[in-house]
Parts: sequence; C-alpha cells; structure tokens
Amino acid sequence: MIGDRRQRSRSTRAASILREIFADRATGFAFRLWDGTDVVLGPGSPRFTVVFHARATFTRLMREPTPLRFAEAFIEGAIDIDGDLFAAMDVANALEDVKLPLPVRLRILTSVWAT
Repeated sequence: MIGDRRQRSRSTRAASILREIFADRATGFAFRLWDGTDVVLGPGSPRFTVVFHARATFTRLMREPTPLRFAEAFIEGAIDIDGDLFAAMDVANALEDVKLPLPVRLRILTSVWAT
C-alpha cells in the first residue's frame, strides 16, 4: 500500500513536470508513464503517445530533454512512440526552442530527482 502511494506520487510529479515543459506545444500529444498513467497535452485527441517503459528513463530524459536524448532512448527501446512519428519529430524539434527560466529549470530538476 505504501509502495502504491509512492508510485502514484512519483507519477503525479512526473505528470506535472511534463505539463509544465510541454504545455505550450500546439499539437495534441500524450505521454504514458511507466505505471500506465496517461498525460494528455494540447487540444484534441493525441496524434502520438510517447511511452516511458521505466521511471529511470523519464528521469534521464527530463534532466536533459533534447531531441538527441529522445532519439537515443527510442533507438534503445527505452521509449516507444505510438501514433504519428512525424508529428512526434516536429515536437522534438520544437524542444530546441523551449527556454525555461532558470528558477523553473531548477525546480523541475529538483522534482525530477525526487521522481
């Protein structure tokens, strides 16, 4: 029971981090966390879903969320992309333009360490 509560807490933090980082992306997409939690972002039905197979993969990618890191995780099989791969690549490329203020980045990194 305590393990379930801890798992939900980690998933809740992870979902919050994803919403903060990706909230301004124009296209609808989603993430599926290691415990099956879906985090839907953007308007409409998701065009694709990024599936994290392990919490450690989420942590690694959130520490440095670059298109290269996501591509490496995809090739390694640490994440899957269900749906429109080209739409996923567009969002990955848009990541390069995301500039989070330092206080926000520090808060996210602190939260990622707890996840």
